[in-house]
Amino acid sequence: MLERSIGEFSRFLVIALGFTIFGFSTGEWLLGLTLALAIYLFWILLQQTRFDRWLSNGRQGPAPTSFGIWGEISDDFYRMQRRHRREKQKLHAMLRRVQDSTSALREGIVALEDDGSLAWWNPAAGEMLKLRSEDEGQPLINFLRDPAFVRYMHDETIQGPLTLPAPGNDARTLQLEITRYGKDEALVIVRDITRLHNLEQMRRDFVANVSHELRTPLTVIAGYLETLEGSGQAPKPWERPLAQMQEQTRRMTSLVNDLLLLARLETSERDTGREKIHACELAERVAHEARSLSGGRHNIVVDCAQDAVLTGDSGELHSAFANLALNAVKYSPDGGDIELRWWVDERGGHFSVRDQGIGIDPIHIPRLTERFYRVDAGRSRESGGTGLGLAIVKHVLLRHSGELNVQSVPGRGSTFSLHFPPKKLVSMADT
Repeated sequence: MLERSIGEFSRFLVIALGFTIFGFSTGEWLLGLTLALAIYLFWILLQQTRFDRWLSNGRQGPAPTSFGIWGEISDDFYRMQRRHRREKQKLHAMLRRVQDSTSALREGIVALEDDGSLAWWNPAAGEMLKLRSEDEGQPLINFLRDPAFVRYMHDETIQGPLTLPAPGNDARTLQLEITRYGKDEALVIVRDITRLHNLEQMRRDFVANVSHELRTPLTVIAGYLETLEGSGQAPKPWERPLAQMQEQTRRMTSLVNDLLLLARLETSERDTGREKIHACELAERVAHEARSLSGGRHNIVVDCAQDAVLTGDSGELHSAFANLALNAVKYSPDGGDIELRWWVDERGGHFSVRDQGIGIDPIHIPRLTERFYRVDAGRSRESGGTGLGLAIVKHVLLRHSGELNVQSVPGRGSTFSLHFPPKKLVSMADT
């Protein structure tokens, strides 16, 4: 830059010197110097005007040719223009490759901008969401009017994918997941999960139907076994087999009841319960059941410093609370302490069960809520568990916007905590 300035100043000095010498020869050296300055300024303004007109016309074609400092500026702009054109071509080629690759995907991809307006989508998304080329620039919620999706779009705290029927085709099930980036921009991934959804529904129906059909024969078997045991007429060698059959019948009945409850929790709508349940009363009722199961073998206490009212389904909440408390009794050694605690803070309401049992290795904790998952299969069978208790707890929490947290140290006990958001609590003054 300094070299350009020096060069341009040298050109001006040469012009000024020439006109000054001419002025001395005519006796008007001041007029010659003034004329040199005027010509130089006119030339500068002419070059500036040509360059400004080129910029105003959108830099169409190469920069205007010139010499001196303006020629160098024109050359720099020309080189920048060529470099920009090459980079633009590369970006266009890359964009075409991205569009071609995304067009081949079976998943739908929708790019959103300006608070949810359609910017671009691949053919799969257009087919699943019934989008046409003239829909560009329209808000996506104009085509997906499901209230759950509208909440999903506007509430950035909602995590994970959303499942809902396809627009105009309730027989088709879509899964949508939003990834936000930049400023007011987002990418929506759309998947057709109709087959998986139908298979899952078939599994649920099968489990529910089989469990329901098993209840009648189990009831008959249990009735006859109870009659044989209570009659006192059964032969002596039959006493032990009859007792084992009765025990296994009760276990199967408990398993069937848990399966039916799980099927109902999975198929019914979430957040349907609007009952008002006093948390401390529920905790005390669950503690009474735990003491009955313990038979005095454990020290069971309830800590409820601040009562609150939970809104939801009383039966489901009782099942979730009781499963944690009864598990603590089953897996705690005799003489161990079990604490049921309820408290409220700014994050909502919380219920926890702390025991001094065998504890759980951290590697098992992520899978505890899976159906029939057992940390120790032998101990679970001895305790009479069905392997469905924590799966039921998980689904109850899903229906009540709650979360499960597990903290455990092998050999030192476990703490299972249920967390409910403030929206599920009601002020005691409102009850």
